[in-house]
Amino acid sequence: MKIAVIGQSVFGQEVYKELRKDGHIIVGVFTIPDKDGKADPLATEAEKDGVAVFKFPRWRVKGQAIPEVVAQYRATGAELNVLPFCSQFIPMEVIDHPKHGSIIYHPSLLPRHRGASAINWTLIHGDKKGGFTVFWADDGLDTGPILLQRECDIEPNDTVNSIYKRFLFPEGVTGTVEAVRLIAEGKAPRITQPQEGATYECIQKKDNAKIDWNQSAEALHNWIRGNDKVPGAWAEVDGQKVTFYGSTLVENNTTATGQPLEIPGASRPGIVTKAGLVLFGNDGKALLVKNLQFEDGKMIAAAQYFSSGSSAAVELTEEEKTFAQQMRAVWQSILTNVSQIEDSTDFFKSGAASMDVVRLVEEVKLRVSSCQLQNEDVYMNATFQDFIQMCVRKLRGEDNEEELVVDYVEKNINNMTIKMPHQLFINGEFVDAEGGKTYKTINPTNGTAICDVSLAQISDVDKAVAAAKEAFEEGEWGKMNPRDRGRLMYKLADLMEQDQEELATIEAIDSGAVYTLALKTHVGMSVQTFRYFAGWCDKIQGSTIPINQARPNRNLTFTKKEPIGVCAIVIPWNYPLMMLAWKTAACLAAGNTVVLKPAYVTPLTALKFAELAARAGLPKGVINILPGSGALVGQHMSDHPDVRKLGFTGSTEIGKQIMKSCAISNVKKVSLELGGKSPLIIFSDCDMDKAVRMGMSSVFFNKGENCIAAGRLFVEDTIHDQFVKKVVEEVKKMKIGDPLDRSTDHGPQNHKAHLDKLVEYCQTGVKEGATLVCGGKQVQRPGFFFEPTVFTDVQDHMYIAKEESFGPIMIISKFKGAEVDDVLRRANATEYGLASGVFTRDISKALYVSERLNAGTVFVNTYNKTDVAAPFGGFKQSGFGKDLGQEALNEYLKTKAVTIEY
Repeated sequence: MKIAVIGQSVFGQEVYKELRKDGHIIVGVFTIPDKDGKADPLATEAEKDGVAVFKFPRWRVKGQAIPEVVAQYRATGAELNVLPFCSQFIPMEVIDHPKHGSIIYHPSLLPRHRGASAINWTLIHGDKKGGFTVFWADDGLDTGPILLQRECDIEPNDTVNSIYKRFLFPEGVTGTVEAVRLIAEGKAPRITQPQEGATYECIQKKDNAKIDWNQSAEALHNWIRGNDKVPGAWAEVDGQKVTFYGSTLVENNTTATGQPLEIPGASRPGIVTKAGLVLFGNDGKALLVKNLQFEDGKMIAAAQYFSSGSSAAVELTEEEKTFAQQMRAVWQSILTNVSQIEDSTDFFKSGAASMDVVRLVEEVKLRVSSCQLQNEDVYMNATFQDFIQMCVRKLRGEDNEEELVVDYVEKNINNMTIKMPHQLFINGEFVDAEGGKTYKTINPTNGTAICDVSLAQISDVDKAVAAAKEAFEEGEWGKMNPRDRGRLMYKLADLMEQDQEELATIEAIDSGAVYTLALKTHVGMSVQTFRYFAGWCDKIQGSTIPINQARPNRNLTFTKKEPIGVCAIVIPWNYPLMMLAWKTAACLAAGNTVVLKPAYVTPLTALKFAELAARAGLPKGVINILPGSGALVGQHMSDHPDVRKLGFTGSTEIGKQIMKSCAISNVKKVSLELGGKSPLIIFSDCDMDKAVRMGMSSVFFNKGENCIAAGRLFVEDTIHDQFVKKVVEEVKKMKIGDPLDRSTDHGPQNHKAHLDKLVEYCQTGVKEGATLVCGGKQVQRPGFFFEPTVFTDVQDHMYIAKEESFGPIMIISKFKGAEVDDVLRRANATEYGLASGVFTRDISKALYVSERLNAGTVFVNTYNKTDVAAPFGGFKQSGFGKDLGQEALNEYLKTKAVTIEY
């Protein structure tokens, strides 16, 4: 068809482009005159294509059509007029002229909300459904017959912008083009608009957008969001006109803490809080406003109302001055009507519109991808000087919207002052648990309390999950470029490395880890893990797949790897920080958000990690840390319907319960790293000194509190006695003592209950007839110390041969060298399959044994050699799923297949 497009804006531009793609001939584009020397986007697009463009200032004078204008229009020979968005009055001589008449796009479900401010009034009235109509133009105001309608749900916190971007713009373009297609096919209906439900509302302008405070909180919220961004709901505050943006309803009536703000006419003063400005309706309920704009055009975060003018200007470096000059040129290219960009030049007062904001944000990204701006940043920094200051602060990492408040517990220890957060970390803030509940975390070196830690309750889990869900679905994290996500993770790793001595000290006093080991492994490997997975952020990709059975053969199938959403992580007490890093780093690299429960007895490095994550710039809600009991917090995380993945490291017994709960609740994806009874086979042809050294490490590393510890050593009979003798000699040299003492080899067990279990375990071994060579007792000193222990003559049926001790207890059994298959049978005769090892100089024997050991990891002539790039995880009742390496990413991703016929 020959079509005349009458309208303006990017919406009109997109309709025009799609009509051309559909094969229609655009015989003319009729749009508004240039403004401040800038053509409308519709005009720019049409001129590029060589289509005739008409820019009439008006079509009528004193209600009468201008003959010359109508004549120019008729000369195009249009068969249909399409009005996608038109702010001019078009005379009926033009509307009725084409063969097929004229169709108009209107952003409401007619006959409801006739008039130019339809989207505004859809929200102001609190409609639950919205949408658009394409109708046949007549001489009434939005009264013509309906051709096509599409509807959508209105979300509680939608604004004019959000509903327009989410539905009315993209679906409106599609619907308008579909309407033209129906006309071309002769299938377009003409449905008379019903009178029932018809409404007409006035045009929303600044002078009639003043807030009436004598309304409920919901009505106030609807009024503010219904005028957001244009024209903007306003009220008098402190003698000046202030416009309110970014309203959300406050779901619960918890007491807001902050500075009161008197607002004339309001039922009670507002409260300026860290989250924004809390306002109250006449029903006592509350709403929260995020941004405020003053009469001079300056926009600020509402939380900064009382401190908006307090920040001093930063002095630019030479590199930053170069960036500023680049941005001055960008501003000049946008504001073509301005002769020179001064520091005081105001972006909006100089004629910039919303599309110019989008362009400016993208121009910044092209030059410095690490500076991630939001449209709001431009609105809040409208002058060139303010804009450059804001960008520089972001580039320096000094753009914290609000200062992180941490109520530290401080201790002078290990030749330093350590500062430990002790509250829950939810949505970017350290907060008390519901009801102010706390518990004491104990130093295993002396059995005394370190500090009181907030004890999470079920309601705290709900808050943390809600924060993580919002951060994933609506927040900056979910929309962030993967490379920028990686940069934040690198920055976090750098901060962890910078504070490694403090982290290692906290780990030592909270878990009993020897400081030197904590520094190298607990903290060192955590830093390496975050750096490793930071590198994966922008390398997660799918694949293209040839499909052969489909006809016709013009098909393309590809897969996408997508984040899962909110992930719960539950970690054990043996490596508090490292277990956090193993799971959390992969989870974040995949683009998810996290709610993590550290072990009840070792919460402190997880809370310190939360502080560092916030300082690294990870957005609110991405990481949430909840110290608490497994029975309450862990269980509720397993049951929670908004958690889509749970990663757990701990006992097999609890792992089974978690798996059941995850299945019953919402069939969560689960990965489990559970118990182990890892066999280590030592053949007579081994390097004896190395076998002794690594055999001891396989058992006594980290006080035996090691999930892959060699739970049972099979030593060939011809070297058995020699091996035991050498081990006992080395055990006697081990220094047991304060983990902060650099010469200490063996620190305290993690907690009293575990110590008691180790004593009972050894007593059982003695009763069953195993030979206790050394150790087996609690060390008589303050704290939870247990002697390194060696048992020999352990038979396969014994309890200590089958069950994990999770402590510094070496279990040794003999085997005959010729009976390789028999020792393999004995080694595999366990329900666990986490790790295993073999020592031999015979490479053929080593490969034969490694192939037949039924475990997720096999060490050959070494032990405990885990690496961030190597996958880690078990078989059988040691669980499933992997930590570390590329495979770990798959635990936090879902695969979507897309098939296209072309």
